[in-house]
Amino acid sequence: MLEQLANSLGLAGFQGPPEPSHRQRLQMVLAGQLPDRVPVCFWHHFRPAGNGRELARQTANFFIREYDLDIVKIMPDLPYPFPHKSIQSIDDWRLIEPIDLQRSPWARQQVECVNGLIEELMLDAPIVVTIFSPLTEALHFAQSTEQFLEHARQAPAVVHQALDVISDNLRGLAELVIQAGAEGVFFALQGASTAIMSESTYREFGRPYDFAALRGAQNGWLNILHLHGERDLMFEMALDYPVQVLNWSDRIAGPSLREARTRTSLTLMGGWNEQTLFSGGHEEEINRQALDAFQQTLGIKFILSPGCSIPDDSDLVAMGVARDTADLLTNDEFYADEEDYGDDEGDYDE
Repeated sequence: MLEQLANSLGLAGFQGPPEPSHRQRLQMVLAGQLPDRVPVCFWHHFRPAGNGRELARQTANFFIREYDLDIVKIMPDLPYPFPHKSIQSIDDWRLIEPIDLQRSPWARQQVECVNGLIEELMLDAPIVVTIFSPLTEALHFAQSTEQFLEHARQAPAVVHQALDVISDNLRGLAELVIQAGAEGVFFALQGASTAIMSESTYREFGRPYDFAALRGAQNGWLNILHLHGERDLMFEMALDYPVQVLNWSDRIAGPSLREARTRTSLTLMGGWNEQTLFSGGHEEEINRQALDAFQQTLGIKFILSPGCSIPDDSDLVAMGVARDTADLLTNDEFYADEEDYGDDEGDYDE
Protein backbone atom coordinates (compact mmCIF):
# COMPACT_ATOMS: atom_id res chain seq x y z
CA MET A 1 0.00 0.00 0.00
CA LEU A 2 2.69 2.50 0.97
CA GLU A 3 4.87 1.57 -2.00
CA GLN A 4 2.01 2.06 -4.45
CA LEU A 5 1.12 5.41 -2.92
CA ALA A 6 4.73 6.61 -2.97
CA ASN A 7 5.27 5.50 -6.57
CA SER A 8 2.08 7.22 -7.75
CA LEU A 9 3.38 10.47 -6.25
CA GLY A 10 6.88 10.13 -7.59
CA LEU A 11 8.28 9.51 -4.11
CA ALA A 12 10.18 6.27 -4.52
CA GLY A 13 11.83 5.39 -1.25
CA PHE A 14 9.28 7.26 0.89
CA GLN A 15 8.75 5.18 4.03
CA GLY A 16 5.62 6.78 5.48
CA PRO A 17 4.51 6.50 9.08
CA PRO A 18 5.53 3.43 11.08
CA GLU A 19 3.05 0.60 11.33
CA PRO A 20 1.15 0.78 14.62
CA SER A 21 1.47 -2.00 17.14
CA HIS A 22 -1.59 -4.13 17.81
CA ARG A 23 -2.20 -2.14 20.97
CA GLN A 24 -1.88 1.21 19.21
CA ARG A 25 -4.16 0.04 16.40
CA LEU A 26 -6.91 -0.86 18.88
CA GLN A 27 -6.48 2.36 20.81
CA MET A 28 -6.85 4.36 17.59
CA VAL A 29 -10.02 2.49 16.66
CA LEU A 30 -11.61 3.03 20.07
CA ALA A 31 -10.82 6.75 19.79
CA GLY A 32 -12.60 6.92 16.44
CA GLN A 33 -9.38 7.33 14.48
CA LEU A 34 -8.46 5.40 11.33
CA PRO A 35 -5.41 3.15 11.75
CA ASP A 36 -3.41 1.57 8.93
CA ARG A 37 -5.87 -1.31 8.58
CA VAL A 38 -8.89 -2.82 10.28
CA PRO A 39 -8.02 -4.77 13.47
CA VAL A 40 -8.88 -8.45 13.28
CA CYS A 41 -9.54 -11.27 15.73
CA PHE A 42 -11.07 -14.75 15.66
CA TRP A 43 -11.02 -17.49 18.27
CA HIS A 44 -11.92 -21.04 19.26
CA HIS A 45 -11.63 -23.16 22.39
CA PHE A 46 -8.54 -24.98 23.67
CA ARG A 47 -8.04 -27.90 26.04
CA PRO A 48 -5.65 -26.70 28.77
CA ALA A 49 -6.70 -29.32 31.39
CA GLY A 50 -7.05 -26.70 34.12
CA ASN A 51 -3.53 -25.37 33.67
CA GLY A 52 -3.05 -21.63 33.26
CA ARG A 53 0.45 -21.95 31.82
CA GLU A 54 -0.74 -24.47 29.23
CA LEU A 55 -3.63 -22.20 28.29
CA ALA A 56 -1.14 -19.33 27.94
CA ARG A 57 1.03 -21.45 25.65
CA GLN A 58 -1.89 -22.48 23.45
CA THR A 59 -3.23 -18.92 23.41
CA ALA A 60 0.14 -17.45 22.40
CA ASN A 61 0.62 -20.03 19.66
CA PHE A 62 -2.79 -19.37 18.13
CA PHE A 63 -3.30 -15.63 18.51
CA ILE A 64 0.28 -14.45 18.02
CA ARG A 65 2.59 -17.00 16.43
CA GLU A 66 0.17 -18.61 14.01
CA TYR A 67 -2.16 -15.74 13.06
CA ASP A 68 -0.73 -12.49 14.47
CA LEU A 69 -4.16 -11.27 15.60
CA ASP A 70 -4.77 -7.85 17.09
CA ILE A 71 -6.46 -9.09 20.29
CA VAL A 72 -5.27 -11.97 22.46
CA LYS A 73 -8.44 -13.50 23.89
CA ILE A 74 -8.06 -15.88 26.82
CA MET A 75 -10.83 -18.41 26.32
CA PRO A 76 -13.17 -19.58 29.12
CA ASP A 77 -11.42 -22.94 29.25
CA LEU A 78 -10.71 -22.70 32.99
CA PRO A 79 -14.32 -23.05 34.16
CA TYR A 80 -16.00 -21.53 37.21
CA PRO A 81 -15.60 -23.99 40.10
CA PHE A 82 -19.17 -25.22 40.41
CA PRO A 83 -20.41 -28.35 38.60
CA HIS A 84 -22.45 -27.83 35.47
CA LYS A 85 -26.02 -29.19 35.50
CA SER A 86 -25.71 -30.00 39.18
CA ILE A 87 -28.69 -28.08 40.56
CA GLN A 88 -31.41 -30.53 41.54
CA SER A 89 -33.60 -28.50 43.87
CA ILE A 90 -34.14 -24.90 44.87
CA ASP A 91 -32.08 -25.43 48.01
CA ASP A 92 -29.08 -26.36 45.85
CA TRP A 93 -28.70 -22.71 44.86
CA ARG A 94 -27.61 -22.09 48.46
CA LEU A 95 -24.52 -24.22 47.77
CA ILE A 96 -23.02 -21.44 45.66
CA GLU A 97 -20.61 -19.69 48.01
CA PRO A 98 -18.11 -16.83 48.00
CA ILE A 99 -14.71 -17.82 46.61
CA ASP A 100 -11.46 -16.88 48.32
CA LEU A 101 -9.78 -15.63 45.17
CA GLN A 102 -6.34 -15.46 46.78
CA ARG A 103 -6.43 -19.21 47.42
CA SER A 104 -8.72 -20.47 44.66
CA PRO A 105 -6.97 -22.59 42.00
CA TRP A 106 -9.52 -21.25 39.48
CA ALA A 107 -8.52 -17.64 40.07
CA ARG A 108 -4.82 -18.43 40.42
CA GLN A 109 -4.75 -20.25 37.08
CA GLN A 110 -6.51 -17.35 35.35
CA VAL A 111 -3.86 -14.95 36.67
CA GLU A 112 -1.14 -17.47 35.81
CA CYS A 113 -2.38 -17.48 32.22
CA VAL A 114 -2.18 -13.68 31.99
CA ASN A 115 1.27 -13.70 33.60
CA GLY A 116 2.45 -16.44 31.27
CA LEU A 117 1.40 -14.52 28.18
CA ILE A 118 3.09 -11.33 29.35
CA GLU A 119 6.32 -13.07 30.37
CA GLU A 120 6.56 -15.26 27.28
CA LEU A 121 5.79 -12.74 24.58
CA MET A 122 6.25 -9.23 25.95
CA LEU A 123 3.00 -8.60 24.15
CA ASP A 124 2.22 -5.55 22.12
CA ALA A 125 -1.25 -7.04 21.59
CA PRO A 126 -3.87 -6.39 24.28
CA ILE A 127 -5.10 -9.31 26.38
CA VAL A 128 -8.77 -9.77 27.19
CA VAL A 129 -10.04 -12.49 29.53
CA THR A 130 -13.34 -14.15 28.71
CA ILE A 131 -15.77 -14.07 31.63
CA PHE A 132 -19.28 -15.46 31.47
CA SER A 133 -21.96 -13.28 33.02
CA PRO A 134 -23.49 -14.32 36.36
CA LEU A 135 -26.73 -15.43 34.71
CA THR A 136 -24.77 -17.38 32.10
CA GLU A 137 -22.97 -19.26 34.85
CA ALA A 138 -26.25 -19.90 36.67
CA LEU A 139 -27.75 -21.33 33.48
CA HIS A 140 -24.73 -23.65 33.26
CA PHE A 141 -25.32 -24.85 36.83
CA ALA A 142 -29.02 -25.55 36.28
CA GLN A 143 -30.28 -28.71 34.65
CA SER A 144 -31.87 -26.58 31.96
CA THR A 145 -33.00 -23.04 31.21
CA GLU A 146 -36.53 -24.14 32.01
CA GLN A 147 -35.47 -25.34 35.45
CA PHE A 148 -33.71 -22.05 36.17
CA LEU A 149 -36.76 -20.02 35.16
CA GLU A 150 -39.04 -22.22 37.24
CA HIS A 151 -36.84 -21.84 40.32
CA ALA A 152 -36.68 -18.09 39.70
CA ARG A 153 -40.48 -17.97 39.73
CA GLN A 154 -40.86 -20.21 42.77
CA ALA A 155 -38.08 -18.80 44.95
CA PRO A 156 -36.76 -15.54 43.51
CA ALA A 157 -34.99 -14.53 46.72
CA VAL A 158 -32.93 -17.73 46.74
CA VAL A 159 -31.94 -17.35 43.09
CA HIS A 160 -31.12 -13.67 43.58
CA GLN A 161 -28.83 -14.56 46.46
CA ALA A 162 -26.98 -17.10 44.30
CA LEU A 163 -26.60 -14.58 41.48
CA ASP A 164 -25.29 -12.00 43.91
CA VAL A 165 -22.60 -14.40 45.12
CA ILE A 166 -21.63 -15.35 41.56
CA SER A 167 -21.43 -11.70 40.47
CA ASP A 168 -19.20 -10.82 43.42
CA ASN A 169 -16.87 -13.72 42.61
CA LEU A 170 -16.69 -12.62 38.97
CA ARG A 171 -16.15 -9.00 39.94
CA GLY A 172 -13.16 -10.06 42.01
CA LEU A 173 -11.80 -12.20 39.19
CA ALA A 174 -12.04 -9.30 36.73
CA GLU A 175 -10.13 -7.10 39.14
CA LEU A 176 -7.41 -9.71 39.56
CA VAL A 177 -6.78 -10.35 35.87
CA ILE A 178 -6.69 -6.63 35.04
CA GLN A 179 -4.28 -6.02 37.91
CA ALA A 180 -2.16 -8.85 36.46
CA GLY A 181 -1.93 -7.05 33.12
CA ALA A 182 -5.02 -7.85 31.05
CA GLU A 183 -6.47 -4.86 29.23
CA GLY A 184 -10.07 -5.87 29.78
CA VAL A 185 -12.64 -8.64 29.73
CA PHE A 186 -14.70 -10.30 27.03
CA PHE A 187 -17.99 -10.38 28.96
CA ALA A 188 -20.34 -12.96 27.47
CA LEU A 189 -24.11 -12.77 27.97
CA GLN A 190 -26.24 -15.84 27.38
CA GLY A 191 -29.95 -15.60 27.95
CA ALA A 192 -30.22 -12.02 26.66
CA SER A 193 -32.63 -13.15 23.95
CA THR A 194 -36.41 -13.10 23.99
CA ALA A 195 -36.23 -16.58 22.45
CA ILE A 196 -34.97 -17.72 25.88
CA MET A 197 -36.67 -15.41 28.39
CA SER A 198 -38.61 -12.19 28.49
CA GLU A 199 -36.72 -8.94 28.67
CA SER A 200 -38.35 -8.16 32.01
CA THR A 201 -36.97 -11.45 33.38
CA TYR A 202 -33.51 -10.63 32.11
CA ARG A 203 -33.70 -7.15 33.58
CA GLU A 204 -34.44 -8.73 36.95
CA PHE A 205 -32.12 -11.74 36.98
CA GLY A 206 -29.43 -10.74 34.50
CA ARG A 207 -28.72 -7.08 34.02
CA PRO A 208 -28.17 -5.96 37.67
CA TYR A 209 -25.63 -8.73 38.21
CA ASP A 210 -23.92 -7.98 34.89
CA PHE A 211 -23.30 -4.43 36.03
CA ALA A 212 -22.13 -5.61 39.45
CA ALA A 213 -19.60 -8.02 37.91
CA LEU A 214 -18.40 -5.46 35.38
CA ARG A 215 -17.40 -3.11 38.18
CA GLY A 216 -14.35 -5.31 38.50
CA ALA A 217 -13.32 -4.38 34.95
CA GLN A 218 -13.69 -0.63 35.34
CA ASN A 219 -9.92 -0.12 35.06
CA GLY A 220 -9.79 -1.93 31.73
CA TRP A 221 -9.67 0.04 28.49
CA LEU A 222 -10.72 -2.84 26.19
CA ASN A 223 -13.89 -4.36 27.66
CA ILE A 224 -15.94 -6.25 25.09
CA LEU A 225 -19.60 -7.18 25.57
CA HIS A 226 -20.62 -10.32 23.70
CA LEU A 227 -24.34 -10.85 23.10
CA HIS A 228 -24.69 -14.58 22.54
CA GLY A 229 -27.52 -16.01 20.50
CA GLU A 230 -28.84 -16.71 17.05
CA ARG A 231 -32.03 -14.63 17.14
CA ASP A 232 -34.14 -12.13 19.06
CA LEU A 233 -31.24 -10.53 20.91
CA MET A 234 -31.97 -7.84 23.52
CA PHE A 235 -29.72 -5.53 21.54
CA GLU A 236 -31.14 -2.21 22.66
CA MET A 237 -30.95 -3.21 26.32
CA ALA A 238 -27.21 -3.87 26.00
CA LEU A 239 -26.23 -0.50 24.57
CA ASP A 240 -25.61 1.24 27.91
CA TYR A 241 -23.34 -1.43 29.41
CA PRO A 242 -20.02 0.01 30.68
CA VAL A 243 -17.87 -1.40 27.87
CA GLN A 244 -15.97 -0.09 24.86
CA VAL A 245 -16.79 -2.77 22.27
CA LEU A 246 -19.92 -4.72 21.28
CA ASN A 247 -19.73 -8.16 19.62
CA TRP A 248 -22.68 -10.24 18.40
CA SER A 249 -23.64 -12.51 15.49
CA ASP A 250 -24.52 -9.75 13.07
CA ARG A 251 -24.71 -12.19 10.15
CA ILE A 252 -27.04 -14.60 11.96
CA ALA A 253 -29.00 -12.81 14.68
CA GLY A 254 -28.79 -9.22 13.47
CA PRO A 255 -28.94 -6.31 13.50
CA SER A 256 -26.51 -5.61 10.70
CA LEU A 257 -23.39 -3.61 11.38
CA ARG A 258 -24.84 -0.73 9.36
CA GLU A 259 -28.01 -0.65 11.45
CA ALA A 260 -26.07 -1.02 14.70
CA ARG A 261 -23.93 1.97 13.80
CA THR A 262 -27.08 4.13 13.76
CA ARG A 263 -27.95 2.97 17.29
CA THR A 264 -24.68 3.18 19.23
CA SER A 265 -21.29 4.87 19.28
CA LEU A 266 -19.61 1.79 20.75
CA THR A 267 -16.90 0.14 18.68
CA LEU A 268 -18.53 -2.68 16.70
CA MET A 269 -16.94 -6.10 16.44
CA GLY A 270 -18.19 -8.60 13.86
CA GLY A 271 -18.60 -9.12 10.14
CA TRP A 272 -18.06 -12.87 9.66
CA ASN A 273 -20.55 -15.72 9.96
CA GLU A 274 -18.88 -17.95 12.55
CA GLN A 275 -20.95 -21.02 11.65
CA THR A 276 -20.40 -21.42 7.92
CA LEU A 277 -17.16 -19.78 6.79
CA PHE A 278 -14.34 -21.57 8.59
CA SER A 279 -14.91 -25.21 7.61
CA GLY A 280 -12.95 -24.82 4.38
CA GLY A 281 -13.85 -24.03 0.80
CA HIS A 282 -15.38 -20.63 1.55
CA GLU A 283 -12.38 -18.39 1.03
CA GLU A 284 -14.14 -16.09 -1.45
CA GLU A 285 -17.03 -15.63 0.97
CA ILE A 286 -14.59 -14.82 3.80
CA ASN A 287 -13.23 -12.03 1.63
CA ARG A 288 -16.67 -10.87 0.52
CA GLN A 289 -18.10 -10.66 4.05
CA ALA A 290 -15.03 -8.83 5.31
CA LEU A 291 -15.23 -6.24 2.55
CA ASP A 292 -18.97 -5.86 3.08
CA ALA A 293 -18.45 -5.30 6.82
CA PHE A 294 -15.77 -2.72 6.07
CA GLN A 295 -18.14 -0.92 3.71
CA GLN A 296 -21.00 -1.02 6.22
CA THR A 297 -18.88 0.65 8.91
CA LEU A 298 -16.48 2.64 6.68
CA GLY A 299 -13.81 1.08 8.90
CA ILE A 300 -14.67 3.53 11.68
CA LYS A 301 -14.78 2.15 15.25
CA PHE A 302 -14.80 -1.35 13.80
CA ILE A 303 -13.00 -4.63 14.58
CA LEU A 304 -13.31 -7.47 12.06
CA SER A 305 -14.26 -10.75 13.73
CA PRO A 306 -16.78 -13.58 13.77
CA GLY A 307 -19.91 -13.15 15.86
CA CYS A 308 -18.87 -15.91 18.27
CA SER A 309 -16.34 -18.73 18.58
CA ILE A 310 -15.49 -20.51 15.35
CA PRO A 311 -15.40 -24.35 15.38
CA ASP A 312 -12.45 -25.88 17.19
CA ASP A 313 -11.61 -27.86 14.04
CA SER A 314 -11.71 -24.84 11.74
CA ASP A 315 -9.81 -25.17 8.48
CA LEU A 316 -6.25 -23.83 8.63
CA VAL A 317 -6.45 -22.34 5.15
CA ALA A 318 -9.71 -20.57 5.99
CA MET A 319 -8.22 -19.03 9.11
CA GLY A 320 -5.13 -17.94 7.18
CA VAL A 321 -7.28 -16.31 4.52
CA ALA A 322 -9.32 -14.54 7.20
CA ARG A 323 -6.19 -13.08 8.73
CA ASP A 324 -4.71 -12.05 5.38
CA THR A 325 -7.96 -10.39 4.38
CA ALA A 326 -7.56 -7.81 7.14
CA ASP A 327 -4.31 -6.63 5.55
CA LEU A 328 -6.29 -5.66 2.46
CA LEU A 329 -8.75 -3.48 4.38
CA THR A 330 -6.49 -0.46 4.64
CA ASN A 331 -7.31 3.13 5.47
CA ASP A 332 -5.69 5.48 2.98
CA GLU A 333 -6.17 8.40 5.36
CA PHE A 334 -3.64 6.83 7.73
CA TYR A 335 -0.89 6.98 5.15
CA ALA A 336 -1.45 10.24 3.39
CA ASP A 337 -3.85 12.66 1.83
CA GLU A 338 -2.57 13.14 -1.69
CA GLU A 339 -3.13 16.88 -1.34
CA ASP A 340 -0.40 16.93 1.31
CA TYR A 341 2.20 15.73 -1.19
CA GLY A 342 3.71 17.31 -4.28
CA ASP A 343 2.78 20.93 -3.57
CA ASP A 344 6.22 21.69 -2.23
CA GLU A 345 8.94 19.35 -3.43
CA GLY A 346 11.25 20.69 -0.75
CA ASP A 347 9.15 18.79 1.80
CA TYR A 348 10.82 15.57 0.69
CA ASP A 349 14.48 16.62 0.73
CA GLU A 350 15.11 14.75 3.93
